[in-house]
Amino acid sequence: MSDRCQNWPCALENRHSGKCQSHPSELRVLLGCESSGVEREACLAAGHDAYSCDLLPADDGSPRHLQKDVLAAMRDDGPWDYIICHPTCTYLTNAGVRWLYADDDANPKCLKGAPRWEAMKAGADFFSDCVTYARRYARLGSAIENPVMHKHARMWCGEFSFSVQPWQFGDPAFKRICWWTDRLPSLKPTHVLTPPKAGTHEHKEWSAVHRAPPGENRWKTRSKSFPGISRAIATQWVVGLDEYADGVQAAAGGLTQRPL
Repeated sequence: MSDRCQNWPCALENRHSGKCQSHPSELRVLLGCESSGVEREACLAAGHDAYSCDLLPADDGSPRHLQKDVLAAMRDDGPWDYIICHPTCTYLTNAGVRWLYADDDANPKCLKGAPRWEAMKAGADFFSDCVTYARRYARLGSAIENPVMHKHARMWCGEFSFSVQPWQFGDPAFKRICWWTDRLPSLKPTHVLTPPKAGTHEHKEWSAVHRAPPGENRWKTRSKSFPGISRAIATQWVVGLDEYADGVQAAAGGLTQRPL
């Protein structure tokens, strides 16, 4: 893996001079910590050379899945043009912050107190490693995703660049998704739905992620990729150098927009 290009003119020159192995229309994309394959398939449908990666096997049995440590895949299986990654959020999400201070037996299977603090620190370290590796090994841009973090996790991981909701991209669901980006702009809503009123049956259906009952597959329900956002990633972020060169000013220096 060569050193990442520090700016778009450099990357554009390398692509056209032949120093970069990939053709402009064949961008290599790594979708890290993704076993569902939703984002991978969206990128493949857009004409990109995409691979998912996770310690778990691919749900769809795709041969375009690397079953291994994502940090190793970033480092060893490139070169990658773009890296999109979804590190485990279990101990970082604001939804579980109360368990950091709990000492009761209300949920005996849930990690609490001091052990949870240690797990949170380990999770934050892994998240930070994903950010560092993605920025180092992605030639053109990277994005790391997590839901809203609690304040303790943010101390280790830093503030996110922007956030979106699935319903802004045609998926009838509530889940605030935060992105830590490098050399990439904010995703633009593609199909904005009107959220249902609180208390309605439709609102409950849209809240399926938050209302997921305890169980073996709860984590899978809460971490699934949404088709609309996946298509936006494939068409707005993973683009050829010629198409994106005009957008360098928008991506320079990182974005701080927080629309939601």
